[in-house]
Amino acid sequence: MNYLLFALLAALMFGLAPIFSKIGLEGVNPGVALTIRSSVITMIMLIWVMFNGGAEALSEAGTRGWFFLALDGISAALLGQLFYYYALKSGDASVVVPVVAAFPIFTVMVAALLLDETINATRLAGLIMVVAGVILVRM
Repeated sequence: MNYLLFALLAALMFGLAPIFSKIGLEGVNPGVALTIRSSVITMIMLIWVMFNGGAEALSEAGTRGWFFLALDGISAALLGQLFYYYALKSGDASVVVPVVAAFPIFTVMVAALLLDETINATRLAGLIMVVAGVILVRM
């Protein structure tokens, strides 16, 4: 499989997930919902890792990899997801999801600052389109 197929499959899964989340959040505290979600994911991933290299595979990431992947998990899978659940619980999925999906704006800005990536005219036009899309969906 190539990267485009994986990207489209990811988009499909990210598109379906808010529907499941919105239904699952009915009568459930977002913190509890995130705990359930994270526990299920952790169990599945532990089984997957054990069948694909076990504890040895976990050591391949090294200290730096573990540190930055932990930061990724804290920022996206913990805090981002928790904020998202609070927004989704009280707002319409069709409005909340596009606002959350505006994350490329922050990624491009921070990548320019920390990773020395350039913001060229094409990327800037793309960012403007992301902002315009969020505004249009909110109307």
